[in-house]
Amino acid sequence: MGKVKYILLDCDNTLVQSEHLAFEACADLTNELLEKKGFDVRYTAESLLDDFVGHNFRGMLKGLKAKHGFDLSDSEMEDYVQRELGAVTKKLSEKAIECPDVTEVLEHLHAQGYPMSVVSTSAKSRVVASIEKVKIDRFFPIDHVYSAATSLDPPSSKPDPAIYLHALEQLGVKAEEAVTVEDSKSGATAAMRAGIPCVAYVGIYGIEDGEEKMEQMAKLLTEETKCVAVMRQWKEFPEILKNIESKL
Repeated sequence: MGKVKYILLDCDNTLVQSEHLAFEACADLTNELLEKKGFDVRYTAESLLDDFVGHNFRGMLKGLKAKHGFDLSDSEMEDYVQRELGAVTKKLSEKAIECPDVTEVLEHLHAQGYPMSVVSTSAKSRVVASIEKVKIDRFFPIDHVYSAATSLDPPSSKPDPAIYLHALEQLGVKAEEAVTVEDSKSGATAAMRAGIPCVAYVGIYGIEDGEEKMEQMAKLLTEETKCVAVMRQWKEFPEILKNIESKL
């Protein structure tokens, strides 16, 4: 039996219940932009989550631009991205809470000697604000927090696997030697495209949307993005990890 050399973890709605807080801030800026561009359509945090869960704000703006057919200059894009980052980071630093049992499981993994890293679509300052607020930053060296929005030039967004490939290169780990945890289709797709075994965390859907949504996501993430296991509670992760390692 082998041992996983690195555990890579998504942040938003995987380690920290942050997605809904972030999308509240995104909705305000999105509606301001749509009004400025002459569109009557307006978004709530919920409707943005439905359309863009797992995307960073830059990716969301590109999606909105394509969907509604408006022009957005590079300077406008950067202005909105920076404003969103400030608003979201402030909200998360004040209100973010961990996903249930995360600290307990990370303590266990740390004691077992597993090195861990965060691999997120979100900007690094936002990720750091989240993990500091819920007091799990001690498990992740700051140079092992990787952000598709901040660590890459040009910036990217999951489902592009670029941030995973970057993290693997920086850590000196092969894809098959790592494991990751993702809650969204875009994140799990990025992991799949990078060749990293991915565990689907669907417990957040049970908390926010109910058991039916949780089971829908479990089915989607195993069938469409080939996740190797489904995790409904973080306490299940050590056993899932053992099962993955038994096949190495």
